[in-house]
Parts: sequence; C-alpha cells; structure tokens
Amino acid sequence: MTNPLLGPVNQLVDYSAILPEHVIPAIDQLLESAKSAVQAVEHVSNSSWDNVVTPLEDAVEPLWRAWTIVGHLNSVVNTPELREAYNQCLPKVTEFSTWLGLNEQLFTQYKNLAASAEFASLSPARQRVIELALRNFRLSGVELQGEKRERYAEISEQQAAASQRFSEHVMDSIDHWTLLVENESELEGIPADVLTAAKDAATQAGKTGWLLTLKMPCYLPVMQYAKNAALRATMYKGYATIASEQSSKPEWDNSETIEQLLSLRAEEARLLGYDSFAHMRLETRMADTPEQVLEFLRTLAQKSISFARTDLEQLKEFARVSLHMDELQPWDMAFVAERLRENRYAYSEDEVRQYFTEPQVMKGLFDVVHTLYDVQFVPTQEPGWHPDVQAYAVQDKNANTLGYLYVDLYARAGKQGGAWVNGERDRKLLDTSTQVPVVYLVCNFAQPQEGRPSLLTHDEVITLFHESGHALHALLSRVDEPAVSAFSAVEWDAIELPSQFMENFCWEWPVVQKLSRHVETGEPLPRALYDKLLAAKNFQSGMQMVRQIEFSLFDMLIHQQDQGLSIKDVLGTLNQVRKEVAVIFPPEWHRFPHAFSHLFAGGYGAGYYSYKWAEVLSSDAYSAFEETALQDGDSRNTLNPETGRKFLDEILAVGGERPAADSFKAFRGRDPSIDALLRHSGMLAQS
Repeated sequence: MTNPLLGPVNQLVDYSAILPEHVIPAIDQLLESAKSAVQAVEHVSNSSWDNVVTPLEDAVEPLWRAWTIVGHLNSVVNTPELREAYNQCLPKVTEFSTWLGLNEQLFTQYKNLAASAEFASLSPARQRVIELALRNFRLSGVELQGEKRERYAEISEQQAAASQRFSEHVMDSIDHWTLLVENESELEGIPADVLTAAKDAATQAGKTGWLLTLKMPCYLPVMQYAKNAALRATMYKGYATIASEQSSKPEWDNSETIEQLLSLRAEEARLLGYDSFAHMRLETRMADTPEQVLEFLRTLAQKSISFARTDLEQLKEFARVSLHMDELQPWDMAFVAERLRENRYAYSEDEVRQYFTEPQVMKGLFDVVHTLYDVQFVPTQEPGWHPDVQAYAVQDKNANTLGYLYVDLYARAGKQGGAWVNGERDRKLLDTSTQVPVVYLVCNFAQPQEGRPSLLTHDEVITLFHESGHALHALLSRVDEPAVSAFSAVEWDAIELPSQFMENFCWEWPVVQKLSRHVETGEPLPRALYDKLLAAKNFQSGMQMVRQIEFSLFDMLIHQQDQGLSIKDVLGTLNQVRKEVAVIFPPEWHRFPHAFSHLFAGGYGAGYYSYKWAEVLSSDAYSAFEETALQDGDSRNTLNPETGRKFLDEILAVGGERPAADSFKAFRGRDPSIDALLRHSGMLAQS
C-alpha cells in the first residue's frame, strides 16, 4: 500500500488519498529515520553548515511535514479513527521533539559552528539560523541535568496531551450541541438563508423543524436577529458554557485541563530559571517583560475606556427608548447593537451581506493582491481533503510558481471553529530547484444554499483578508532557509502584522467595488450603502477595544504567576480584570476560559496581547499607504503598487531573517507609533 504521507517533501500531497490507517505507520517510519539521521549528526568531527545544519534539517523535515498534515486533517475532517491515530502518535512525536531539544551533542555542534571561522562567512540568514537554534536549545532545557532533565521531558509530553484534550473537548461540545425548534414563529427575525440551512440540518438529522447549532454561521445571526429573547438566552448559555462543568457530558469539562496546563507551564518556566511562564515566553518576543506588556495594555485601556462607556450608555439608551427594554441581558447585546446600527446608519449587516458573495470576494481579494504584489492565483485541480477545498498556484508575472494555497472556507461537523492559516512546508533552496511553500487557509463561513453562493458579512470579509495576510507572509517569502521563515522565526507579537495590515483594505471604496456583487442583481455595493458602512466603521469600537484588552490582561496575569492556579482562581482573575477594564459583565455561570483555545490549544499562552501589539505595527504600516494616497490626490485609493513592493521587500519577503523591529524600521523609516491605531479606531481625540 502506497502511503501518501511518505512521499517526497518537494511533491504535492494527494490529501484525498490519506486514510487514518496511514498515520501510525508513516509517523513511526519517519520518526525512526529522523532519529537515526540525528544520531549521525551528533558525532560528526567537523562542525560545519554542510555537516550539521543541512543533514539535520533534511532529516526532520519529512517528519514535521507529515505531522503537520496529520494535525491539520485532525482539525478539518475529524473522525473517531483519525483522532485515535493522531492521539496515538502525539506522545511519540512529542517525545522526539523533546529529545531533539535536549540533545547536548547537537547543542555542542551548533556552539562549535557558531565559534568556527566558517560562521563569519555565512550569509546573515544562516547566521541567524544558528543564533536562533542556540536560543531554542536553551529554551528547550538542553542545559538541564539529572531529575530536572527527566521532569522537563515529562512536562513536554503532558502539555502536548493536555492541549490536544482541550481542543477535542471544545470541538465535541460544539458539534454535539443542537436545539430543535419546531414552531417557526419562535424564529422570527432570523435571516432566510440561515433558516434554510437550519431546516436542511434538521432534515439530515431525520427531524422536523429547524436545527440550530453553535457553529458561527448559525449562532451569530441568531444572536443578532432573533426577536425571541428566550431563544437568544438559550443559545447564549449554550455557547458560554462550552467545555465546562455545565456541558452535556462531564468528560468535556476543561476545568482540570486548564489547571493542569497552567501548573505545567509554571513548572517548566521554573525549571528553566524564569520567574514565570510569561517571562519565559517573552524571550522570543518583541516585548521584553510582562510588566512592559501590562503597561502597554493598560495605556491602551486608559485611552479607550471612556469610549467604551459611551458606547454602552448609547446602547442602553437606545434599548430603553426604542425597544422598551429597561434592562439589557448579555444575550441582548448583539441583538440591540444590530438594531442600533440599523437605526443610526440605516443599514443592517444582512443587507450588506447580500453584496458579498464568496466567489466575488475571493476574486476581489486576488485582484488586490495582484495590484499590490504583482502575483496571481491560478486555480488547480490538486485534490484537497474535502470537496469544499480549492487549491491555487500562486504565480509571479512570469508565471513562475511561488507557492500553493489550499482554501477551505465553509463550516461543517468535524471541523474546528474559527479561522486560521497553517504552513505545510516552507520555501527551500534545493540543489537544482526551489521548493515552494504550501499553505492552508481555513475559515468557517456559511455553506452555499439552494444554488446560491455563500454570503459573507463584512466582518467575515475582514476575516478572510486577515488570514490572507498570514498566507502571503509564507507564500511570498524569498527566505531560502526554512528555519528563519515567517512562521518559524518571526516574533509571535509581530506575526499578526501582515494579517491585520490586510484588514484595512476592506474599508476602501476602490477595493469594496472589486469585492461586491449583489447575489441577485450582480450590482456592486452602492456608494450610499458603502458610506453608511464606513460611517459605522468604529461603531462600538471602544467596547471592542476593551474586550480585547480584557482577554490580553487575563492571559498575561494567569501566566505571570510562579505556580499554577485553581479554576476558581482563574475565574477570579478574569473577574478582577473585568472590574479594571470591562464595561460588560457576563453572568456568574459564564465559562469563557474553558473554550479559549488561543491560550490553551493554539500557542497564544502569554501571547494574546500580540494582537494589539501587532495592530500598532499594522496600523502604522498601513498609514504609509494612506500617505501615498494623499500625495496622489485620492485618499481612498491606497492600492499603491510602489508602496506595496516596499512592504513586500521589507516585511513579507524577509520572513524572520532579521528581527521584526528591524523590518518595520526598514519599511517605515522609524519606530512604530500608537497614533495610527487610535486614529483608525476613532479614539485619537480623547485620552
């Protein structure tokens, strides 16, 4: 039997041919060959690039590529068989990764290489590979001895298993929660296409009525449009208690998993000589200390809290006067906010959504990228992991393929919620050719219904542009060393710069014209409706800002401890943060941390502040395009190819070959300023 996971790294994979039974044999074989190759490198007598780095990278690349594919499939086409195979391999892969990081012989080889005469003659990229490798060895516990070394290996395996368990609990809680509504009158106000999807879901389940779920294409429209407050309350509580002690199955409760992860992370930091997990994490960030991050977040809070309070008071006043709601419950917020938006700006999200059909949005996105960076996306017939998946070859003006992008846009059972990008392989210079990147872009938009294309809200358009920025960071790389590619080496608090940068174009009139075609008439979004959309750009931006600050402060504070926390203390910390910066307070039974996958399953532990940190960078970077547009006399036309080429050359193409601060300065000519973020958020006037 041919195993698709064992094919050459420089060839594309037939994902449709991968079966659960391929996983364990492939990973076992790749682990064995990688370990043998590593052991050979341990004993080379001359520590040179060709004797150490090249064979080591060649040895582990097939393993990491196959494991990335398996992990990705586990996230997007999850089945009991695939989950079982993944979970059987996870401890073995974690053990290998830990062994690699603790390998003293390899560490010595890299130290010798860094001290050799050859080092000075290496390219800056290769020098950075070695410098980062030495740092990562130290952060992987290579200098630990005896019981501490053994305990570090145990912690690594336990953390990997706990994070996977957390993710599974969230997915299972969402996938198994449904609400059957048999009386159509209870669904008044919900958009027709959402109801069609719910009716289809009920039919597929062998039931009569409308089957509602916690998947975003269903949950969010219900919360925004359902006139039935009791229905909104039921949906809200279902979502607010995901993977908690209030789940339908006790085994999905993430309370103990959160406690375990926080305890393990704190212990890991202590073993490595750090005051806390947050201190340890910031070794690889632009920010220097937790105190610096906390000061940054609290400064942002001071500048935005008054706007948030004003937003909330306006919401309450509108609810009281126009909707006769004297007291707002948490499940009323999205509903009232949408009514206020409609009242204030004379449009609804659903009205705008009719203009953003998924095929046109994709066409417009590709056109924007072509204008900025002179590349095009050519559809290919490469098989994906699901019929929804479309593959593209990314080509330059000479039709040279720079990389491959696999796009998976629609929500479905067995698919992790949210939106993300992952890289299967990086650009790499081979003997006679160049291996190009392969990137996955995943979203959870509504499925097409009854022959009509999927309709996106403007927020979903922004999400798509955001993820495309991540994808372009990998696809447009000119970095020939995978170890300093964007996803391998860019500081975590700068990795969101290219993604948040792309969001800005979704607000520009020339871009919106490219993105929009009415689902029935084919007309682009009218200028009058665009003006309303633009006027509402910063609608409730104060509340949105403090909510993100709340998440970031909570994350930093629970990871700044020198030991783990009980779930009671975790929830207590969240409540204290809310008292400091929040304007909306959810019910006591709300269990937000239990589904906060960014922190406990997605690599953002002690790093959620990165979104706001990088937004300072991205807003300031985008202001360069605004300045060029003003100079050209058209303030809304920021699609400037010359500035785009500079952004490509100084930010996207260089990946992690140099520190992110240096890349930003190379593009902007100075250090970043917070002013552009405040201006874009409508908050520059007050402090």
